[in-house]
Amino acid sequence: MRILIVDDEPALRQTLSLILAADEHETLAATDGEDALAKATSADVDLVLCDLRMPNVSGLEFLDRYRAAGGSALVIVMSAYGDADTAIAAMQRGAYDYIQKPFRAEEVSLVVRKAVEREKLQAKVRRLEDELSTIRADADIIGRSPALRAAVDVAHKVARHPSTVLITGESGTGKELIARLIHRASPRVGAAFVAVNCGAIPENLLESELFGHVKGAFTGASAEKRGLFEEADGGTLFLDEIGELPAALQVKLLRVLQEGEVRRVGATTARAVDVRVLAATNRDLAADVQAGRFRGDLYYRVNVVTVHLPALRERREDIPELALHFLERYNHRLGLSVRRIDPAAMRFLVDYGWPGNVRELENVIERSLVLATDATIASEQLPEHVRASSVALPPVDGDLSIKRKTDELEQSLIRRALERTHGNRTRAAQLLQLSHRALLYKIREYGLG
Repeated sequence: MRILIVDDEPALRQTLSLILAADEHETLAATDGEDALAKATSADVDLVLCDLRMPNVSGLEFLDRYRAAGGSALVIVMSAYGDADTAIAAMQRGAYDYIQKPFRAEEVSLVVRKAVEREKLQAKVRRLEDELSTIRADADIIGRSPALRAAVDVAHKVARHPSTVLITGESGTGKELIARLIHRASPRVGAAFVAVNCGAIPENLLESELFGHVKGAFTGASAEKRGLFEEADGGTLFLDEIGELPAALQVKLLRVLQEGEVRRVGATTARAVDVRVLAATNRDLAADVQAGRFRGDLYYRVNVVTVHLPALRERREDIPELALHFLERYNHRLGLSVRRIDPAAMRFLVDYGWPGNVRELENVIERSLVLATDATIASEQLPEHVRASSVALPPVDGDLSIKRKTDELEQSLIRRALERTHGNRTRAAQLLQLSHRALLYKIREYGLG
C-alpha cells in the first residue's frame, strides 16, 4: 500500500515511515496540509495518515479540500490527547479512523491493517456487484451447435490454467463473452476483469492506457496514472483486437508478458504485475506475421491456446434460440410485451447471412421489437435487406429435373451473394460456405462473371 504521512514534526514522520516500512508499505511524506493536498492529488495514494493540528491548513481543512478535489484514498487522522471531539468530527466528515498520540507502533500497524482489509473487502464487494449487474457469460452464450459448444468446451478447459489464450472469430461473434467465461471459470474470478479494445484508442494514448504514466511524462500528464495492467493485477486483462497494436507497442507488450512487470511512461523503474492475458482478433494473425505486420514472437506468446468462434451463418440452427433470447432481453429492458416471432419472419432470420453475426441479430431484434404493432414480430418489421436475402425456389413449371432445378437455385444463390458483397468473391464464398476456388469454378460454369 502507498501511504502519505502528513505531519509538521520531522521526527514523527520518520517514526511512522519506519513503522510502515516494517509492514512492507511504501510511504510518502508531507510537511503540512498544503503540501499534502499537492501530493495526495498528484500521486497514486491508497491511504493518508494526517495530523489534525498543523499550521496553515489543518487536518480538517485538508480532509474537506481533499474530498472536494475528488480524492478517494482512506484518511486516518492523528490527534493529541484531549482532541477526541475533533477526531470524531473528522470521521463525520469522511475520515476512516483516528489514532491518538502518543501511540505505540503496534497501534499504528493495527489501524492500518484494518484499513487495508476494509479496502480489500470493499474492492471485492464492488467486483461482486459488477458481476451481479451483468448477465453471466455462460448464460449469454446461446446455442447448441457443435461448433459453438466445441469453443465453449475449450474455454472451460483452459480457464483452470494460466496460459494465454487467443480468441479468434469475425466481429460480432461474442469473443468478449468467451473471455469473460474464461475469467469466471478461472481461479482469478475474485479479482478484476479489465477489457480494452486496442483498435479504439488513439496510438499516442494507448501506451499510457496500458502501462500508465508518471506525473510530467508528457504534456497533460498532471498526475500519476495506473495503467490497465496494474488495474488488472491479480486478475485478467482482455486485449480485444490485438492485431491493431502498433509495432512499437507489440515489443513492449511482449516484454510485459515475458517479464511480468510494467514500466509506466516516464518512469525509471518497473512494477511487478500478476495478470492473465486473453487476446482476441478478427484478423488472420498468422498471415499478418508472414506479411510483417505482426511480430511472430508476440503471436506465439499470445497464441498458446486458440478458441475459435464460428460465424453465425455457420451455426444457423442456433438462430431461433438466439432471436428469442434477444426478444426476451429487450422486452424486459424496454418494458414491452412482444412475445413471439412469426414463423415467416423466423425463416427470413434463418436464411439471412448475418455478416455482422450475433451483434447484428441482436440489433435487428431490438429494432423489430420496437416497430411491432402487436405481440408478434411479423416479416414487415424486419429490415428490407434481411427479407431480401431469402431466395425463393425456382418455379417447377412441369420440369421435375433435380439437376436443372439445383443448378438454377445455385445460380440464384451465387448472384445474391455477389450482390450482397458488391462483387467481392472472397466474401461471397464465405457466405455461400464454398471454397474460393469452387466459387470461381461455378461462376465460370454458369457464365456469371
